[in-house]
Amino acid sequence: MIVYDLSCATHGHRFEGWFSSSDDFARQSEGGLLACPQCGCADVRKAPMAPAVPRKGASAETVAVTGGQDTERKAALDALTKLLEDSQWVGKDFTEQARQMHYGERDSAAIHGEATLADAKEMLDEGIGVAPLPLPVTPPDKLN
Repeated sequence: MIVYDLSCATHGHRFEGWFSSSDDFARQSEGGLLACPQCGCADVRKAPMAPAVPRKGASAETVAVTGGQDTERKAALDALTKLLEDSQWVGKDFTEQARQMHYGERDSAAIHGEATLADAKEMLDEGIGVAPLPLPVTPPDKLN
């Protein structure tokens, strides 16, 4: 898993993106799958990052992250993990099921899945609360 600092070209909003590889970032970027979570700008680029350099003599296994911002990031990641555990993966049916719940055609439930940027924008215009996940999610049928 690779974490990149990203920024949108429109307003310079900075945020993190989690990718399975640098090729995954390139594929999502070229495919128009990235968007700024604050303004929705689709022109997203890697922002300059400071390298993580362990202290002398420390192996990767013994380096731990501490500090206020890192504690906040861990808490946010823990909350996101809990949200995903408590919701159902619906894959490519996400857009249809989200609309069905919004319009009262099925019971409301916490779901996550796949949607195009265009579909997500349409749902937001309809008043359906959707948000991109800040990290990739492996579909259950693809897990080891």
